[in-house]
Amino acid sequence: MAKAKNILFIMFDQLRWDYLSCYGHPHLKTPHIDRLAEKGVRFTRCYIQSPVCGSSRMSTYTGRYVHSHGASWNGIPLKVGELTMGDHLRKAGMDCFLVGKTHMRADADGMARLGLAPDSLIGARVAECGFDVFERDDGMLPEGPDGYYDPDGAKEYNKWLSAKGYESDNPWHDFANSGLDEDGNVLSGWFLKNATTAANIAEPDSETPYLTGRAMEFIESQKGPWCCHLSYIKPHWPYIVPEPYASMFGPEHVLPPVRSNRERAAPNPVFKAFMENQIGETFSRQEVREAVIPAYMGLIKQADDQMGRLFDWLEQTGRMEDTMIVLTSDHGDFLGDHWMGEKTFFHDASTVVPLIIYDPSEEADATRGSVCDALVECIDFAPTFVEAAGAEPDLHILEGESLIPILHGQSDETLRDSVICEYDYSASPVADKLGADVRDATMFMVANKEWKLMHFEGGHRPMLFDLANDPDELNDLGESDEHSDVIAEMYDELFTWARRPSQRTTRSAAQLVEMRTKSRGRGIVLGVYDENDVPLDLTVRYRGRKAPDMKNGPKS
Repeated sequence: MAKAKNILFIMFDQLRWDYLSCYGHPHLKTPHIDRLAEKGVRFTRCYIQSPVCGSSRMSTYTGRYVHSHGASWNGIPLKVGELTMGDHLRKAGMDCFLVGKTHMRADADGMARLGLAPDSLIGARVAECGFDVFERDDGMLPEGPDGYYDPDGAKEYNKWLSAKGYESDNPWHDFANSGLDEDGNVLSGWFLKNATTAANIAEPDSETPYLTGRAMEFIESQKGPWCCHLSYIKPHWPYIVPEPYASMFGPEHVLPPVRSNRERAAPNPVFKAFMENQIGETFSRQEVREAVIPAYMGLIKQADDQMGRLFDWLEQTGRMEDTMIVLTSDHGDFLGDHWMGEKTFFHDASTVVPLIIYDPSEEADATRGSVCDALVECIDFAPTFVEAAGAEPDLHILEGESLIPILHGQSDETLRDSVICEYDYSASPVADKLGADVRDATMFMVANKEWKLMHFEGGHRPMLFDLANDPDELNDLGESDEHSDVIAEMYDELFTWARRPSQRTTRSAAQLVEMRTKSRGRGIVLGVYDENDVPLDLTVRYRGRKAPDMKNGPKS
């Protein structure tokens, strides 16, 4: 096999790690993704950096923690000046393109301050999270009384649907994400009861096949080296899928929820607020789970079939021999586990994501089909890609680490002792319910292979889970006196992380070491009492010099 020349970075949206057969799901068979795992390395402890789309993706794209890049929630711009994987890869000689979603919001004020025109090459890259855009499709074109959530959502996809004859002012909603009753009424996918109906669209025209086709068009147009971020919108809600996938699964395939009445007995106040919000209350009902989860599984089954279509095409065109393939998700989905829906908390249902990496190079032959339980974070992708492109990652900027040593069998662990996840819920209704000010509406997770600590600002007690003996995270030990030492140790891990010099990005470690002695050769001799106390060569410009007496000023 040839050495990896290109990178295909596939990200699904809201795909749970345990809803793939290679990760153990008993009913949902995903043979094509499983086949990729057989050709590469499957990671079992890959953690996101924030349990919400926008900030999770910004950490993945920048290789930096949320605390570092500052885009802490959906719609909060990534500030001008933050480098992304596109910037790092272009420096290494590899183009970086987008096909699909980023959830990026441009820092328009920052761009205007610096005179960066959005239609310039640099301005466009800054506005698009560092990617050159083949097609951006964030999906998500809901419409309310105040207008569209994202006027640019599904823009090209809606044009494409309209050109194919899907007549509507919003084909994304009326066809791709809604059903139809016998009288021709649109059954909106926004109402969870309609998840049991089939989407009113021909399956090849739905979102996942559409983006697969666009990715193939991009790859066919390239000579490389390139990185293509193929970023799917599904299985993110609205939970609705076309036939034949709409009929593949039913209530009998819905796994029992992972939750306990103990969780509701005396919960942490922040956890209680998330359990009792509308999404949590809704997904706590079994009828809702039995409507939604079969559709969610159908969306994943469709995604797997599209992976089969894509992988077969890559093999037929010879691209499989020179393309690294990375498959992951931006976060999971509670689906009623722990009395919650959505993803905005720190249990593994949300914070652990699938990660499969296939490296075609001969160096990776020894690890094919292997499973790795190293502590991995999504900030590791960018440095991995830079090393795969043949360059040294800028680790004073990138806060992750390259996974190449694991892929090539040189190591079976990362260098870290723990993983970090952050969530800023200051713009969420939960903050209003708790009466939390913006400063206090934040929470942090630190975890290793044995323990997980959740810290909440605002004076709330922590939550602690014994991952070794309670992998389902049902028994909160945050108030246990017997575990005070463990809580203290986990807080030490969190404080160590918080003290890192993450904002010092303009000088590398090597440059800082050089600066320790470099200034001595430029005339600074602070603290020297006698000229003979330092080497002659450092003060040669200050010795043997003559000057006229000017104490009374120059002579006229």
